[in-house]
Amino acid sequence: MKARLLKIGFRDVKQDVFKRIRSSEWGPGALLPGEVDLAAEYGCARTTVNRAMQELSDDGIIERRRKGGSRVRLAPSRQVTFEIPRVRAEIEAKGADYCYELLSSAVVKAPRWLEVRLAVPNATRVRHVESLHYADGAPFQFEDRWINLSAVPRAEGADFAALSPNEWLVSEVPYTTAEVRFSATGASGSIATNLKTMSGAPIFLTERTTWLAEAPVTYVRLYFASGYQMIARY
Repeated sequence: MKARLLKIGFRDVKQDVFKRIRSSEWGPGALLPGEVDLAAEYGCARTTVNRAMQELSDDGIIERRRKGGSRVRLAPSRQVTFEIPRVRAEIEAKGADYCYELLSSAVVKAPRWLEVRLAVPNATRVRHVESLHYADGAPFQFEDRWINLSAVPRAEGADFAALSPNEWLVSEVPYTTAEVRFSATGASGSIATNLKTMSGAPIFLTERTTWLAEAPVTYVRLYFASGYQMIARY
């Protein structure tokens, strides 16, 4: 049983329950099986099911009531959906010419801070890639990316001099979950140099982590040149 429990995580349970709701196996208003029954069906711990159901509730797909079980919402609440953007398309949509430059690439053991962030074992091999994207010849985005080679082994041999990691991953590797953080930061060191801005100048930062089921795929920091604006439609 223990070996079986390791094969499925909460994201797998969440994805399958959501698939069954979308296929109308459980229609609007339907009472879902209890956590004990779902844990037995999926062959996992009840805590795994509980986390999956909580995320479905947070996503507005189901409604959970204390001692009342979980039901499919009659009208799922509107949620913001996220699509990994291609920086080339973003630049060309502005009417600008796109250019890409690979600055550095190396296969290394994940540093301790990355092991913690991705929850991967010690000595996990990753490919660390730094690159620069240009709009009309001016720096637009500095990309600092780490790719988990245990999840995406073919990324080790990918030619990132010809195609950026952003475009390669979007085209080659699916993902089931993404976490995105937006913040403002000050340009420093190589970031300021590559974006051709003053040290300490305020810039926009996006941090993104993606997973395929339970496996973390990539963690990336995207630094944008001063004046960048993000527009979201939902």
